[in-house]
Amino acid sequence: MNSNQLDRKPVRIMSSEQAAPPQWALQQQQLFRTLNQAAQQFIARYTHSDGTLIWRSDWPGMDGSDDPYEGFMNLALLYVLGGSAELHEQSRKIWDGITWQWTEYGQIDREFDRYYDWMHHGEGYLYFYFLGLAGPTTPKDRQRAVRFANMYTGDDPDAPNYDKEKQLIRSPLTGSTGPRFQVTEEDWSTHRGILDDYLAPFEDIPGVDFASHKCPWSDDTTYKHIIRMMNERMNSGDVPLNLNVTSLLANAFLHTGDERFRETAISYLTSWEERTKENGGIIPDNIGLSGEIGQYNDGKWWGGYYGWRWPHGFLTIIEPITNACMNAVMLTGDMRKLQLAREQLDRNWELRQWHGDKWLVPYKHFDNGWTDYRESNPQYPVYLWFMSMAEEDLERVERIPKNHNWNDVLVPRMSGTDKSTGRNTKHYIGNMQPWYQYIRGLNPDYPERILSANYELIGWQLAKMRSPEGDPHHWSQQFSEGDFSSIHAWQEMCPIYFEGLVQLTLGAPMHNSHGGLQHGRVRYFDVGAKRPGLPAGISALVEKLTADSATVHLVNTSLFEDQELIIQAGMFGEHRFIEVGIMNQKGEVTELVTVEDKYVQVSLPAGTSITLRASMERYVNQPTYHMPWQEEHQSLLQGRVQ
Repeated sequence: MNSNQLDRKPVRIMSSEQAAPPQWALQQQQLFRTLNQAAQQFIARYTHSDGTLIWRSDWPGMDGSDDPYEGFMNLALLYVLGGSAELHEQSRKIWDGITWQWTEYGQIDREFDRYYDWMHHGEGYLYFYFLGLAGPTTPKDRQRAVRFANMYTGDDPDAPNYDKEKQLIRSPLTGSTGPRFQVTEEDWSTHRGILDDYLAPFEDIPGVDFASHKCPWSDDTTYKHIIRMMNERMNSGDVPLNLNVTSLLANAFLHTGDERFRETAISYLTSWEERTKENGGIIPDNIGLSGEIGQYNDGKWWGGYYGWRWPHGFLTIIEPITNACMNAVMLTGDMRKLQLAREQLDRNWELRQWHGDKWLVPYKHFDNGWTDYRESNPQYPVYLWFMSMAEEDLERVERIPKNHNWNDVLVPRMSGTDKSTGRNTKHYIGNMQPWYQYIRGLNPDYPERILSANYELIGWQLAKMRSPEGDPHHWSQQFSEGDFSSIHAWQEMCPIYFEGLVQLTLGAPMHNSHGGLQHGRVRYFDVGAKRPGLPAGISALVEKLTADSATVHLVNTSLFEDQELIIQAGMFGEHRFIEVGIMNQKGEVTELVTVEDKYVQVSLPAGTSITLRASMERYVNQPTYHMPWQEEHQSLLQGRVQ
């Protein structure tokens, strides 16, 4: 992969076709305006002027720092797409405010969570990754990125999370204070009521009927047994969930280009490939500190923390694998790095069983074998297909039976006083299948329908946010009654949802919410404002993707303002444009422009539109957060040695 720093002006293309804007273009502009206003109401409702949140004076347990980050992270991503300029400063202020506040609560130390698992770290640090995309990167961004990543390279003596020799992360619970081999009853205190309705983490907890699929964490005697057994069997050694750390390492590489971070991410993924091979092709879910599979679990390859048995099974196995494999392709350009995810999807599919009138795959493995059969989720092979554009990954998607019309667009709603329904918006990424159908030419009216659906969802969320339930001053009552659910309230009330804008403008699925970077076939920069995102009034639609091309339709919806934008090949500049064809309304290429760069500049006079078919080489440039304009980076600050 080549470094491709901008050292000359990009090739410039001029639009000259006057045309009334299509419906999707007007809807995009309406959605941007609505989101910008909603963001300001959301910020005013839930934050103080210094960026801290209106909330409790204390908070127990190890859970919690990820949730406020999740609630506000889309402010930064909206700015990256073209949201209002004020969101840049606001999103940074709120990140700092949350970090300070949760440091005072005791969850965060050195600006990073003290200890928790990489499902929750993965969720929370998406906010930090989005700030990297928001650029220009600041000294704080780079310093933090390196400090956080060093906690997982074995280079931070105060956070010895990573064993370089054995290439393993030493516990499922890690952070700025190192591995947490022993948990306390206080650590899990906020989860007890919630986990009463979950499967037991072990099959031999005294007095618990494992077959009931419930476990009374609220019972003090049972709780003591659970904590003891976790400390004996679960809290030492590596688990697949830790593969989400590759996003943190990739983030540091995108900031600095330091090979240590790329090499650690790749070698860590390789170690899991080797463990999987040793285990006969199924990834094991618990590795001892010696590197032995099942070291603290009677030799069983199942039964680890967030593993094959508890609590979610295959979901928290395949998600971190998929994230790590996508990161590895982005970092190296080597499509073979998708192999671990491909193999686990294939092994899971081979274990399918016919139940009633459908094929189901196992999500869990108990001591008596595979169980918890469910319909296969196409989301993960779609991610792989997006990266590879390979026929074999397309086949992995298409072999899954369509249990509903994949062209349908979904909108979660809160019905009447049913509060549980409203919580479906947490992590809401619900329209992978209809976008997949659209980008393959099988769902032509998807742009209009997804933008309408997003608008509708924002309306529902604003109503919920403005309701008495959304008043943060009332949440303390829940806490005093032992109900800790208010920790999720910012996600449940957040109106900043724009899955359609991500899919349509970037030509990519929405990021995986448990720690996946936001990839994109293209992204945009506003030339006049020298900032990321689409300029005001410009709408963009990626109409088609192939392995070596992208078709992008740009529309200036304003009849008064001329605009200039730069299109970048790849979210991180990892691709390269070869030629750009200018197309007429019949879909014919009327002019071909040689580019040979990762940037192309487009001039859009008022009221014009242009459709470009760009041929491209993918994953040939070193990925980076650099913007198209030269940035001056000072050296990392060096603290005094005491």
